[in-house]
Amino acid sequence: MRIYLVNPSDVAFGVGVITPRWLYVLAAATPEQYGNPVIVDETLEPIRPGHIQPGDVVGIGIHTANALRGFEVGRLARERGAFVVFGGIHASLYPGEAQELGAAHAVVKGDGDVVWATVLADCVNGGPQPLYDGGRVNASGFLPARWDLLPPSRYMWASVQTVRGCPKHCSFCSVWRTDGQQPRQRPSDAVIEEIVQLRRLGYRFIALADDNFYPVALADIALAERQNNIHRVAELRSLRAERFEFMARLAELPPDTVFFTQITMEAAEDTAFLDAMRKARIKGALVGVEAVTPEGLKSIYKDFNLSGENLVERLRLFKTYGVHVLGSFIFGLSTDRQDTFEATADLAKRAELTFAQFVMMTPFPGTVDFERWEKHADGKPERIDGIPVTRYWLIPGHSRPKLYMPHPSMSGEEIRMRTQMVWDSFYRISEIWKRAKCVKSLRSRLAFVFISKLYRQMYANTGIATDSARRKSANRWARYMGAICLRLFRGRPMPNLQVPRLPEPCLTNIRP
Repeated sequence: MRIYLVNPSDVAFGVGVITPRWLYVLAAATPEQYGNPVIVDETLEPIRPGHIQPGDVVGIGIHTANALRGFEVGRLARERGAFVVFGGIHASLYPGEAQELGAAHAVVKGDGDVVWATVLADCVNGGPQPLYDGGRVNASGFLPARWDLLPPSRYMWASVQTVRGCPKHCSFCSVWRTDGQQPRQRPSDAVIEEIVQLRRLGYRFIALADDNFYPVALADIALAERQNNIHRVAELRSLRAERFEFMARLAELPPDTVFFTQITMEAAEDTAFLDAMRKARIKGALVGVEAVTPEGLKSIYKDFNLSGENLVERLRLFKTYGVHVLGSFIFGLSTDRQDTFEATADLAKRAELTFAQFVMMTPFPGTVDFERWEKHADGKPERIDGIPVTRYWLIPGHSRPKLYMPHPSMSGEEIRMRTQMVWDSFYRISEIWKRAKCVKSLRSRLAFVFISKLYRQMYANTGIATDSARRKSANRWARYMGAICLRLFRGRPMPNLQVPRLPEPCLTNIRP
């Protein structure tokens, strides 16, 4: 019996941007008696069904965007006589789909770190259960990934995870519902050991792949103090101290190591935290800006963000601490108007964002927005090829609408076109070259141009294009530029690198 772990994708770029961590965590959760699992990341190359034999176990992890391809892989594997097991956020939300459309023998809801071994044992005995509940594993139970199984020279960035869950409740995000609002923060020892292992392999760019790297805001502590909740104050201060301890240890790693993460805008209010990020060489962060008006932010339950000129100044503050921002914006909110697009593009430039992404409003399952949309359909949604649009992930990509939620003043095509214009404006060569001043050498500037163009190809042209010919052209360009960027990101292996000790004292300037 062989174990296959599959990350489905209907688009293969030949190289990967960031290592899909879950594949290597489940590899670590696979007991030794089954041997090393076969890891298949279809963003690199498609699975070869002919290699699958009767009695093998094929584990498939899906999110909403790749569910349709995942179901196809499941059916192919079952036709070959394998046990098919689905997991991931989408399978957790819709286990029946994986069973009906993906030919699943079993579905794992929640975390797979612990329950995966039980699933495999049941498959060996010929009787996997239809449904397993992995729950939410305690942070101390998170497994370190099997990075020794990484294919050489296929990914630009590596990834580690330090925390699961997010205390916020944004209407467009399902993380706080599926992973919880109570952050589960790993001990720094385990994370540092993973990072050192990756640096030994030659990865010097590493994503801290967290739902929110800033799980405790100063406002959270202040609220607990006003409520005189002594236990909660102590809990929040402890989590905050652990963040600073972790960043102090990152600062002890080789100086050419670079980190990127995802945080909320509130981190800019915490200059001590930003200074610790700077010292830890966390040089980039995805910040969910989402909207540039108070009305837009209120509509998505994100009115803890700033807007207008205050937003510009707050985003610039990140950069003064050496943190380059990838700003994320959403178009298609009910409060958007025709002038919102140009205003957003202008703000992104004035805020001196290093990168930006402009996505069209998509109601993802498990979110408040999805529930609103589904309720609005009132049991009679539009159908495309016989499939309700409220199950859009089951509709082939070329047939899906570009905008799902009706807008009060613009058509879906108008929003798509205006969104594309914003991408074009922000990633114009002249604009990219201006932003390239953030690096010093000519080689680094050229690398910045290539990386900017690659990002645009992979996330704008491929995602927003309306016809298959344009998508194929975008994919070809992405493959070409990806190969170049891969060489730019790779560092020299450091096989003798040791795990740094915690510096003393490391916890300075952490109290609000």
